[in-house]
Amino acid sequence: MYDICTIGHITLDKVVTPQSINYMPGGTSFYFSKALQKADIKYALVTALATSELGVVSELRNSGVEVYALPSEHSVYFENIYSHNQNNREQNVLQKASPFDVPVMPDINAKIYHLGPLLSDDISLELLKLLATKGMVSLDIQGYLRYVKDKKVLYKDWSDKKEALPYVSILKANEFEMEVLTGKSKVQEGAKYLADMGVREVIITLGSHGSVIYTQGQFHKIPAFTPTAVIDATGCGDTYMAGYLSKKIAGADVVEAGEFGAAMATINIEASGPFSGDFNKVAKVLNYETPDRYEKVFSWAEAWSSVA
Repeated sequence: MYDICTIGHITLDKVVTPQSINYMPGGTSFYFSKALQKADIKYALVTALATSELGVVSELRNSGVEVYALPSEHSVYFENIYSHNQNNREQNVLQKASPFDVPVMPDINAKIYHLGPLLSDDISLELLKLLATKGMVSLDIQGYLRYVKDKKVLYKDWSDKKEALPYVSILKANEFEMEVLTGKSKVQEGAKYLADMGVREVIITLGSHGSVIYTQGQFHKIPAFTPTAVIDATGCGDTYMAGYLSKKIAGADVVEAGEFGAAMATINIEASGPFSGDFNKVAKVLNYETPDRYEKVFSWAEAWSSVA
């Protein structure tokens, strides 16, 4: 029995920022797995990629991650272009990989299945429903809202949401994805909409303004921590969820789990590539005793008033 099993494609990523152009593996499943490579949990990854990218799988296995690699003619190939505002990016898709469905899914038991679709047809509704009978389903919604036209990534509402969301225990979206999915521009309204559709824990990330977690009729406001430098925001949401779910498995409440995830995301944004697995850095970010910490909480309270 695994604590967490992630399902999603490892991608080829071209990341363009004002400072540099880098080529690297990516995708929700990759960043999530790298963030947990040194965590004290039982973890597995199910991915699909071309044979030319199997070196990434070997690297993950060498770092202690159990990987089930399904065959695919191609790997997903993303181009991510960031401006000086790291909260925004432009995306292009140059290749797609084979989807995940019930017939190809390995027989894996887990307490939490974290789904990281990158495009709308990555993970079938039938597989999502099946996994919900075996454990909790955690979903990063972004891929279900994406479709590709002329290589550009565009967004539209998820046609299966009414049927699927009652099977989702934890859902993560940023504020833009929330609006696409719910039609609501206010965080409180969007979160309540998703809860009314059956989601038990709704997580709305707000970039540098932190995040909001809505569960059991209550809102929990999680502050963002100030990074030493803003280098590359790729994978920050995935790193946040890795921290959040790993703490949930350990018995933490939503606030402790959210703050742990936020601290990991802060470290992630300070350099290119995934979180290194250095949890000593997380402990430093989470030092509650510094005056700067209280200033961040106060600043978050101001930010909350603008999105509520």
